Order: sequence, then structure tokens, then C-alpha cells
Amino acid sequence: MRDKNAKLTRRQTLAGAGAALVASAAGSTAKAEEESKTFILVHGTWLGGWSWQFVRHILERAGHDVYAPSLTGCGDRIHMTSPDVGLDTHIQDIVNIIDFENLDDVILVGHSFAGMVITGVADQRRDRIRRIVFFDALVPTEGRMSGVSRTPAGELSEYFIKRMEKFVDGYQMDYFDSYPLKMVVPDSEPELQALLEEKITLHPMRAWSDELELENGGWEGLPRTYIHCVGQEYSMTSDFMVGPARGPGWQFIELDTPRGGMLTHPEMVADIFAQLT
Repeated sequence: MRDKNAKLTRRQTLAGAGAALVASAAGSTAKAEEESKTFILVHGTWLGGWSWQFVRHILERAGHDVYAPSLTGCGDRIHMTSPDVGLDTHIQDIVNIIDFENLDDVILVGHSFAGMVITGVADQRRDRIRRIVFFDALVPTEGRMSGVSRTPAGELSEYFIKRMEKFVDGYQMDYFDSYPLKMVVPDSEPELQALLEEKITLHPMRAWSDELELENGGWEGLPRTYIHCVGQEYSMTSDFMVGPARGPGWQFIELDTPRGGMLTHPEMVADIFAQLT
């Protein structure tokens, strides 16, 4: 497998050098129209399928099939939350889409902590996955198989146990108890911050605290891409999240966007997705 390392900036994208990367939604995926692809876009913690809406619309206009569901207990499915909703529930959400929609050759994308979800999906339906894509996401690896750091004995960290005291009804994590809006989009994007403030929902704790169990290697052996949002100014995603993605067998792309690049730079993100093979 050929490794590919690239760094794309917003200025380069809008300048259209060489391959003429997109300056408008209509033109952003013109090259990709030669082949219709199937994408499943999985949102990160506290978000929902709505967070992919700008990217989804661009890809769909270019002729691609795009699924961007909200996971159980998140976004428009917040009414389905319960203490029993966990990582396996979210994995099953996406497995069911693949099965019931009879999807094949899927480009599976996960944002942030959805890296756990897409790895679990790939483990169960690896023959249906064309490429797995970690969009500024956590890459599960030995010693980090859940969204929560653990002690050497495998217990939840004292930090997380203390944090649990603020959880709504004892199991729902509240974004605003822990992070500012600029964790996703910068203060220079007030309209997008207003959108986040309106749409962010509570998140079921077990989606983070459950440990991922794999039987078929997860992402290993699959074509795989890591997209690192290096334009993030507030608390950039650490190498602890990136994990092995800088190593052999990975396509590693540095994208000059914030962590919420699918909101701030949807044309750039859609163009990158459309070029994946």
C-alpha cells in the first residue's frame, strides 16, 4: 500500500492550484463525479448526523451516496437515550445501516471519538468496507480501547470518576460542563458556534467508558486514512489520539482546518473525501 502524506491549507484549496480544488459547492467534487462512491459519516461525541449536513449535501450533489445518521441517544435520536446505550449500541447502529441498505464498498468515516465506533464496525463488516477514515479521531490501539483513559489495573481513572458526579441522571455527559465551543469551531465563527449551542446534545456515558472488543483486527489490514485537523488552535488533537496513524500502512493527511472542519470548511473536506480511493 502506498503511503501518502499531504498538507492542504484553505488558501491552497481556494487558489485551485494544479488540480483546482474547490471554490464552490457545485465544483468541489467535479473530479469525483467520474465514480459514484458510498460514504457513511459518523459524528463525534455530543454531535449528531446534522454535523455532517454541509459535507453530505456537497457529496450528494456530486452524485455520491451518503449516509450520516445520528447514533442512538444523540442528535435527533436523543429521545432514545438510556443508561443501557453504549459503544456496542453505536456500532450496531452503523452495522444495521450497512446490512439493511445492502451497502458495499463503503468509505467509512468517523469524527473524534467515533474512531471507536468505526473500528468496531470494520471489525464486523470488514468485507463491506472500501476504506476506513479517521477524521481527527481516536485510533483504538492496544492500551487504549475505550474513550476513557484507565489505570494499569484497567479501572476508570479518578478524573473520569470525578467527572461522573456532574453527569445528568448519572449517565449523560454534558459538553458544556467540560469544554468551550472553540473546542469544535473557533470564536471567529460565531454563527457556527450558535449552531453548536443549539444542536449539541447530552451523550451516553457508556459510549466512552465501554471497552472495544475486536475479533477480526478492527482497522488493521484495511485501506486506512487519518485526517489530522492541524488548524485547530484550542487543544489540538494529541498524538495520544492519533496513535499508530503516523506509521506504515496509513495515508496521513494534514488539513488546515479546526477540529470541526466539516462545519467550517465543508468544501475542502468533501473534496478530500471524494478523492479517497
